[in-house]
Amino acid sequence: MQIQERLSRVLLLAMDVDGVLTDGTIYLGATGGDEALELKGFDAKDGLGISLALAAGIEVAWVTGRDSPLVRRRAEELQVGHLVQWARDKHQSLTELRERLGLPAEAVAYIGDDLNDLPAFEAVGVRIAVADATPPVREAAHWVTAARGGHGAVREVVDALLAASGRTERAQAEFLARLREEHLASRRGEAAAGQ
Repeated sequence: MQIQERLSRVLLLAMDVDGVLTDGTIYLGATGGDEALELKGFDAKDGLGISLALAAGIEVAWVTGRDSPLVRRRAEELQVGHLVQWARDKHQSLTELRERLGLPAEAVAYIGDDLNDLPAFEAVGVRIAVADATPPVREAAHWVTAARGGHGAVREVVDALLAASGRTERAQAEFLARLREEHLASRRGEAAAGQ
């Protein structure tokens, strides 16, 4: 089956976080009170891509083996509907999510980069690896992106999903309409506060 045909069936786009939405670098530091401080870099193009997927009616899930307040915050900012942290068995996590949403494996794509993503590949119909994924993950994938993790790979996948299903223009129009509505709502709020 051609990748475009596989992509045209996707209703849920799931992905790892570290190494897919980020370049895999985790900066750890400490505050003056010895509290741990974690920093990650998220590509803004990937964020807009996720917003486009949501505007097109595609569900988005982040499935990560770590637990991070920073990831939770970014997921909330982007209105990601499904966040699974501390996923020690990504196959089970994705299977449970699929069943809860009533989706067959063929309707789910997963983007991964490392060995702990291989079990997730077995729970989905479309296996995608970022360009800098480990060799076993690239070999198991139906498609390897041109972009590296944390450098627009998710946006590349979303653009391909929308094109394959003929939803590009609708998603862009819906996204821009939402931006206009948010802007108008913000202006109305400012006007009300100024009275």
